[in-house]
Amino acid sequence: MGKPTGFLEITRHDHGYAPVTERVKHFRDFIVPLPESGVREQAARCMDCGIPYCHRGCPVHNIIPDWNDLVYRNAWREALEVLHSTNNFPEFTGRICPAPCEASCTLNFNDQPVTIKDIECAIIDKGWAEGWVTPLIAAHRTGKRVAIVGSGPAGLACAQQLARAGHRVVVFEKNDRIGGLLRYGIPDFKLENGQIDRRLAQMQAEGVEFRPNCHVGTDELPARQLLAEFDAVVLAGGAEQPRDLNVPGRELKGIHYAMDFLTQQNRRIAGQTLAAEQEILATDKQVIVIGGGDTGSDCVGTSVRQGARSVTQLEIMSKPPQHENKLLTWPNWPLKLRTSSSHEEGCERDWSVATQAFIGANGRVTAIRMGRLVWETIGGRQTMVEVPGSTFEVPADLVLLAMGFVHPVQKGMLEELGVALDERGNVLAGMSDYQTSLNKVFSAGDMRRGQSLVVWAIREGRQCAHAVDEFLMGHSELPV
Repeated sequence: MGKPTGFLEITRHDHGYAPVTERVKHFRDFIVPLPESGVREQAARCMDCGIPYCHRGCPVHNIIPDWNDLVYRNAWREALEVLHSTNNFPEFTGRICPAPCEASCTLNFNDQPVTIKDIECAIIDKGWAEGWVTPLIAAHRTGKRVAIVGSGPAGLACAQQLARAGHRVVVFEKNDRIGGLLRYGIPDFKLENGQIDRRLAQMQAEGVEFRPNCHVGTDELPARQLLAEFDAVVLAGGAEQPRDLNVPGRELKGIHYAMDFLTQQNRRIAGQTLAAEQEILATDKQVIVIGGGDTGSDCVGTSVRQGARSVTQLEIMSKPPQHENKLLTWPNWPLKLRTSSSHEEGCERDWSVATQAFIGANGRVTAIRMGRLVWETIGGRQTMVEVPGSTFEVPADLVLLAMGFVHPVQKGMLEELGVALDERGNVLAGMSDYQTSLNKVFSAGDMRRGQSLVVWAIREGRQCAHAVDEFLMGHSELPV
């Protein structure tokens, strides 16, 4: 342990941001990282706990105390090796993961947690800058071929691990570019394309083949064709079936799913031209975002940058407390009010409201009729009850539905394969062997577990790779 008294002497300092007035003018990364000396100082706050709860909080089980200590000692390259031993893409998690590890940090019990996410990001950014991130090419080839459907974080993590085990891996992606949700769905101001592209170049050098514009489960590429051509198939698509809001007026123009809105902006930044009649833009509009999660926050930041007249985010749940009761929640992920950088850029927020109807004129939405709610315990369950006489209306020119996703899209590939589904509509697969109801077909990530975090997707992709390698070879030396 580098500095045993560091947590007593050093206060927490986070990275900074470019000023709001400056960053809302573009879609680039606007984080101002700590200087290297500041990162090392923050790493010194790690207590090297007897029981490091951050391991439990981190789905990929990052060995956080070890690389904190190495950073403090200025051993950055060794820190990178430890970081990469559990996480294929720390530049992704260091930017877009909500950091459950920090909630589990022992220091978080009665103080401020270690800046784990900032330190992780600093390690990998230095690794790229110094040229330490290089292809890890397998010493031998097994002759086995694996198809991976979906190029999000689960599919990419699985592909990289299997390629390093010596298998020939082909990744199929329905979109025109590789990256899944990382590419189309997460705003560029949170994760720029260059972060994705350089990792893809590494993977190609390691032997991974990428096939974009290949929609598995269509007439052009039947799913059964993969079963005939490959020794194993991994279903690693997302949970892309959005939750709808079926209230009167839903058919009005100007009401869109959040992901359609976000994906369009990703495509504009990539230089793609969209048909004018299909464009979804917030410019000069009164924007209502329904849903209080990360996707809703991304809609807020994107709308502000597009020049919305106003942005309001609505949430059906009650407003969370400003601070959690750590005696009751630590080391688990707490329910508390979270304010993102997008919220700080200009957004009204309202809680405990339910949409009753969309109101329109000439076929377009003009307002939303809402009702106030209270949450009561009825029969041992929390139930929302509308407050009598609480109906009100809010003007709306553009409504973005950001209420999450219910399960993977089942039409097409999943229906063709006839793979078994669980009670929530996700692909049914084991939690250790990741095998589906079909021989040699595996599944990992959101398609198996439902909508979740990027760090869970990476974990499942890595564990699925171990299971596939063991299935093909009888044993596996890949980490789990």
